[in-house]
Amino acid sequence: MIKIYTSPSCSSCRKVKQWFDEQQIPYEEHNIFSAALTEEELKEILYKSENGTEDIISTRSKVIKEKDIDINSLTMSEVVKFIKENPSVLKRPIMVDTHRIQVGYNSEEIMTFIPRERRAQMEEELMAKPADFEACEGDDCDIE
Repeated sequence: MIKIYTSPSCSSCRKVKQWFDEQQIPYEEHNIFSAALTEEELKEILYKSENGTEDIISTRSKVIKEKDIDINSLTMSEVVKFIKENPSVLKRPIMVDTHRIQVGYNSEEIMTFIPRERRAQMEEELMAKPADFEACEGDDCDIE
């Protein structure tokens, strides 16, 4: 099951949920402000992040600036504790499934969440469509 970590005022979160609804892909929404993330959820997100905290934490966050926090100097357990206490530092939305994570809305990258079988079917349908134009050579082309 795909989990989408969101916040109520996030426009990218709304776009992501709309996209999943349009694609009829089930997901579980988790509002990071109304229900605290568990230690296991945070570790899963961090583990799947290609660049660790850099991918998921906004270093421009008010909390980080006010407390003058250097995320890179914290241990894993300190990072988890810090995020649990300050969920607003997380970039949003965060989409996680069994294999991957995506942070933010990206219209091309989000396609990876379409089930493999459906993607293969979409590719077959695209390949089966006739070309909209015919190739021409030399003086036979009518290009204006």
